[in-house]
Amino acid sequence: MTITVAIDCMGGDHGPQVTVPAALEFVRDQPDVRVILVGLAERICPLIGDVAIGRVVIHHASEVVAMDEAPSVALRTKKDSSMRVAVSLVKSGEADACVSAGNTGALMGISRFVLKMLPGIDRPAICGILPTMNGHTHVLDLGANVDCSPEHLLQFGIMGASLVSAVEHRDRPTVGILNIGQEEIKGNDVVKRAAELLWDSGLNFVGNIEGDGLYKGQADVVVCDGFVGNVALKSSEGLAQLLATFLRQEFRRNLLTKLAAVIALPVVNRFKNRVDHRKYNGATLLGLKGIVVKSHGSADAFSFGQALQRAAEEARSGVLARISERVAQQQPLLEIA
Repeated sequence: MTITVAIDCMGGDHGPQVTVPAALEFVRDQPDVRVILVGLAERICPLIGDVAIGRVVIHHASEVVAMDEAPSVALRTKKDSSMRVAVSLVKSGEADACVSAGNTGALMGISRFVLKMLPGIDRPAICGILPTMNGHTHVLDLGANVDCSPEHLLQFGIMGASLVSAVEHRDRPTVGILNIGQEEIKGNDVVKRAAELLWDSGLNFVGNIEGDGLYKGQADVVVCDGFVGNVALKSSEGLAQLLATFLRQEFRRNLLTKLAAVIALPVVNRFKNRVDHRKYNGATLLGLKGIVVKSHGSADAFSFGQALQRAAEEARSGVLARISERVAQQQPLLEIA
C-alpha cells in the first residue's frame, strides 16, 4: 500500500527551503510513500534534483497564505493557495494526508470548510505529543477551541484514545482530564461534568491530571479546552528556553565552568536529544474527514520530516475509521449528555 502525502510547500517561516528537502528525505527513507509538492512551481523545481520519478509530484498553486493573514481572508479570497490545494487533494482522494507549516488559523478554517467533520464530532481539536518521564503523551486541544462543553471534552477523549490505539497499537490507552487538582470535587462545572461523561464512556479513564502530571506520564491521552492546552504548551516551551539559557550562562561564567562544560558535554548532548522538541513536531487536526497535520512554523528539515512521518503513520493505521467506530459506540452517551 502506497501512502500519498500532500505538502503545502509554501507554508511556514522558511517555505520550500525546508519543506522540499524534508519531503525528498522522507521519500528516500520510506519506500511506500509518495509526495505531492504543492506551491509555486518556479520555486519548487530548482530544489528537486535527482529523485525517484513518480514518487515526487509537483502540483502548482498560484497563491500563498501568509503567516499573519486573517483565516477568513485566506478562506474567502485565496482558493488557489498552496494550503487549500493541498487540503483539497485529501478531499478528492488524491492524497491520504496533508501536512502544512503554515498559518494555524487558516489551516484549521480551510480544513474544516473543505473536508467537513466526521459524524458525531462537533469541532476539530489540535492534538500534539509531549515528552514524559516514561515516553510521551498526547494532549488535546492545544488551541483550536477556547470554550468547550463537557460533550466536546468527551469527544476529544474519544478521538485521542482512538489515535493512540491506531498508531501505537494499544487496546486500552489511558485518558485523563487536565485539572487544578486530582480530587473529583476540583475544577469548574464543565470539567467536572466532562469527567462524569468520561467515567461512563467505557474509555480507560484515570481521572484528573494536574499540570505536573503531563510530564510524569500519568495518562496516554490528556484532554482539556484549547485555552488551557495552549497556555500549558506555551508555558512549557518558555520554561524549556529558560532552562537552556540559564545552563549556557552558567557554563560560560568562567574558565572553570567552561572546563566543566567540556567534561559534561556527552551528558548534555544526551539530555538535549531526550527533550529535543523537533522529534515531537506535528500536531494532528483531529475530527476532520481527512488527515491534516500541522507542523510548527519555524520547523527545520528534520522537524518537518517528523510531521510527514506522523501523517503517513496515521494514514497507514486507519485513524479516521477508528475514530468513527468509537464515536458511533458512544453516540447514546453523547445524546443523553
